Amino acid sequence: MSTKKNEQVCFRTMIGGQALMEGILMRGPEKQAIVCRTENGIVEKVEPLNLVKDRHPILGWPLVRGVVTLVDSLAKGMKALTYSASLLPEDQQEEPTKFDLWLEKHLGSEKAEKIAISVAAVLGVALALTLFIFLPTILAGLIPGLEGRYTLRSLIEGVIKIVIFLLYLWLCTRVKEVKRLFAYHGAEHKTIFCYEKGLPLTVENVRPQSRFHPRCGTSFLLVVIILGLLAGLLIQVDNILLRICLRLLLLPVIIALAYELNRWAGRHDTNIVSRIVTWPGKQLQHLTTSEPDDGMIECAIRAMELVIPEEKGKDAW
Repeated sequence: MSTKKNEQVCFRTMIGGQALMEGILMRGPEKQAIVCRTENGIVEKVEPLNLVKDRHPILGWPLVRGVVTLVDSLAKGMKALTYSASLLPEDQQEEPTKFDLWLEKHLGSEKAEKIAISVAAVLGVALALTLFIFLPTILAGLIPGLEGRYTLRSLIEGVIKIVIFLLYLWLCTRVKEVKRLFAYHGAEHKTIFCYEKGLPLTVENVRPQSRFHPRCGTSFLLVVIILGLLAGLLIQVDNILLRICLRLLLLPVIIALAYELNRWAGRHDTNIVSRIVTWPGKQLQHLTTSEPDDGMIECAIRAMELVIPEEKGKDAW
């Protein structure tokens, strides 16, 4: 089956997902569902979506919603990932640290969990900033002969970012647990494609679908990096610290533009320009997705079924 034929859909849904530890998170317009496979069978958890933009409509405006959506998805995704990890067999779970035990003793398990998730999210953001802003800027600054050659320096910083990103993803594929995570990621994409084609959600219908979806979060990250490379051309200073500060100031703008670009490309995926925009992200998904087994597909199907709205078309993209 050709890729073009495999990606023809009759409906584009806003339902999106995330791979978890032995499970899937699917998020619809009204609720999100976590479905995980455990030693004792399938575990399901459904929660209503309380979006900040529903309380503050201005946060849903174009060029504002991108950053808000990213922060909200990061928080909900980290919480879901932590929950899925807690369902793993005890011999596969990490031992709680002394800090974790101290938090639970003084604050209770619920507050301790919230703090732990917040700390993990902050550390994740700090790692991302270190790898994709601080490190490339510092490394490029160590190269002699770039003083005053701002365009060349920005291009070198961009190339370093892309190399770090690809190397990081490749190293992730070497880890057994992450490889299974990427297989669940593939199951998520296949299930969404099956639903968008209007086919019954069965393992047999989901299995042949493409695992390369144009509205993937991984593709969004790549777009952020590429836009960051272009935005870096506007930075006309040599001082490393000042360059880092300017990049941090530009980051919310880049995220906002990347979100709107991905949103437009997802709605117009038959457009030639859209295909060009989404092509790099789909190639990247050769690293971040892999072929799932039937059990993984079953989890993705069930998660999808739990978030499809009763009102037909309410989840239209």
